[in-house]
Amino acid sequence: MSSAKEQIIRALEAITGAEEINLEFPENEAFGDYSSNIALLNKDFKVEEIVEKINKLGLPAKAETKVGFINFWLKKDVLIDNLIQIGKEKEKYGSSNAGRGKTVIIDYSSPNIAKPFGIGHLRSTIIGQALYNLYKFLGYKVVGDNHLGDWGTQFGKLLYMIKAKDVANFDIAKLEELYVEFHQLAEDDPGLEGKAREWFKKLEDGDFEAKSIWKKCVDISLEEFERVYNLLGIKIDFAFGESYYEAEMKDLLSNPSIVKHVSEGEDGAKIIDLSKEGINIPLMLLKKDEGTTYATRDLATISFRVRKWNPDIIIYEVGAEQSFYFKQIFAAARLLGLVDEKVKLVHTAHGLYLAPDGKKFATREGKTIKLEDVLDEAIKRASAYAEATARLDRTRQARQVGIGAIKYFDLMHSVASNVVFDWEKMMNLEGNSGPYLQYTTARANSVLRKAEFSIFNFQFSINLQINNEEMAVLRKLCQFQEVIAFAAINYSPNILCNYLYDLAQKFNTFYNRHRIIGSENENFRLALTTAVGSVLKTGLELLGISTPERM
Repeated sequence: MSSAKEQIIRALEAITGAEEINLEFPENEAFGDYSSNIALLNKDFKVEEIVEKINKLGLPAKAETKVGFINFWLKKDVLIDNLIQIGKEKEKYGSSNAGRGKTVIIDYSSPNIAKPFGIGHLRSTIIGQALYNLYKFLGYKVVGDNHLGDWGTQFGKLLYMIKAKDVANFDIAKLEELYVEFHQLAEDDPGLEGKAREWFKKLEDGDFEAKSIWKKCVDISLEEFERVYNLLGIKIDFAFGESYYEAEMKDLLSNPSIVKHVSEGEDGAKIIDLSKEGINIPLMLLKKDEGTTYATRDLATISFRVRKWNPDIIIYEVGAEQSFYFKQIFAAARLLGLVDEKVKLVHTAHGLYLAPDGKKFATREGKTIKLEDVLDEAIKRASAYAEATARLDRTRQARQVGIGAIKYFDLMHSVASNVVFDWEKMMNLEGNSGPYLQYTTARANSVLRKAEFSIFNFQFSINLQINNEEMAVLRKLCQFQEVIAFAAINYSPNILCNYLYDLAQKFNTFYNRHRIIGSENENFRLALTTAVGSVLKTGLELLGISTPERM
């Protein structure tokens, strides 16, 4: 929270006696920098009197009232001081120690072993990394965990197919082919599902042959994933697959305080009754053949994470299709005493990527869209733009623009919404896109290179005349730190995207209407340009997007 905002809230609390007063950014900028609906807290509040008292206190903002709301306008000296602060703090501007002493674990990406990295895991990977960056920027200790899907009945299916087909050598493409073929065969022979369960049970029981084949599947998959992560510029702290928790699962299943909550279901499976937690469908802990389930592994994972990192928040960046399952897992974790009530368990529940026709991308039919193919296409499109404009070299910068376009297009959407894949919108240099923001950043850099400007060399007169376009940029710059905090606590990187796009638009309006170098206010305008370039670069980096120096 900015000091100006804190002062306003304290003054309102002192004058009214009200608690939990909120100041928000008005949707309509004509209503100031902050707005408060304090009159709605108590119908007896007379907002005109409150405004009169506020304006006598010498606060860093002037108060006005409209239709029951109190609107606050930050004073010019506050805006100028913030501009100078950006110049001094540079890439650290907007950071804070709000999370000092707190730990956040983010479970994200989590692709399945033995399958190519598909577009379906892109949202989790990109959103998860953005949340990781935001929380770290706010001073939290952040732990990123790539919870790899390297265990479960799907491996029984692969093991069965590899043995039945006598496949000695395979790569990730062959594994996908075998997985698809299994489901085709199972349509005519339902008994194959039972054979797959038998092979997975062998794997769980430590059968040497099963483990050897499984290990080869894992190693091949990890090489594939690493290549894609390098292309995306993603680096996750840990990659503990589900198999990592074998010992943890055994401890969990033998713990008397856990066992007392476990009962037998109708089909002989072991279940946890969650009715007392308000959930009528029980959670299956073990299959009837004593094989583990996703729930067994996820509960063991929570137990491990709490013991190892003592988190304040655990965020699962997983698709909305798993919403009910995570309600069960969270309820079970609390019922079993695996996690304290003070620990916040969050499922972000992101939407799907949809094909251009608005339909869900297929999987088992063999129509998976491989993520690496999508990324390569984005880089090719950026290279084509480079060739047409001669503004980019066709290697590093084309990669920055292409990958940046993919990431921003994902993150600009609300986490919960579905995203229809649209190349034209993604690569559009004129609209709300990654390339537009990168271009605006490069434009600011270009001005500063020509001017050889440093913000530390200048002081600004209190009588400095500021026009409407400059004022709009100054006011927007003041919001950056609050936007970052708001995006983090709401698990919504799109809030930061909206802010950066708005800032870029305001700067481009200023740039197109006013001369910078050689103008009467050259020093101030160069400082403004420096600040915009710095904030855009920092904001994009928090989203995981790099910025070319030139475009």
